[in-house]
Amino acid sequence: MPKASQPKPVRLVCGLGNPGAEYARTRHSAGFATVDELAARYGVRYWKEQLGNLVATITVRTADGPCQVMLAKPQSYMNTSGGPLSKLMRAERIQPAELLVIHDEVDLPAGEVRAKWAGGLNAHNGLRSISDKLGTRDFQRIRFGIGRPPGKMSVADWALRQLKGAQADEFDVEVAVAADLVESVLATGVPA
Repeated sequence: MPKASQPKPVRLVCGLGNPGAEYARTRHSAGFATVDELAARYGVRYWKEQLGNLVATITVRTADGPCQVMLAKPQSYMNTSGGPLSKLMRAERIQPAELLVIHDEVDLPAGEVRAKWAGGLNAHNGLRSISDKLGTRDFQRIRFGIGRPPGKMSVADWALRQLKGAQADEFDVEVAVAADLVESVLATGVPA
């Protein structure tokens, strides 16, 4: 796969998660939660269904002035999210280098959020699906740390467990931090 020279200004922010109420308050749906936080900050009142995604548009301030950015939440399960996302990108003529994907990351401690350009997939099935459908790993990412599970708990159980109490409160704080980082990337790009 040829490597793009550098990321471009973001035109599409995609949050990864699983659709349905049973997944809404789980670590695995960190991307959805962050996109929802952004939507709330920008006063989004309406989401439309487009090619298997829920989409909305926000206007952000950049160094070049106001810019419209699409928010998307693929409505297939995480493992097949690349299908709806790639269809949306083709329809909107968005290049992979203009994409920012927000995903959960077990190899980052809970509470850490980092921006990244391109790179590996780290056994993340959502990223793998996107990379396979786009034919490249060269897209921008927000890595939302969820940490490793305690003891012998499986990663799947850890990621898909409903969050309650203090864990839910901590998750909400991290969602706000992730949304802050997305806003920074939208304004100035992925940090080098």
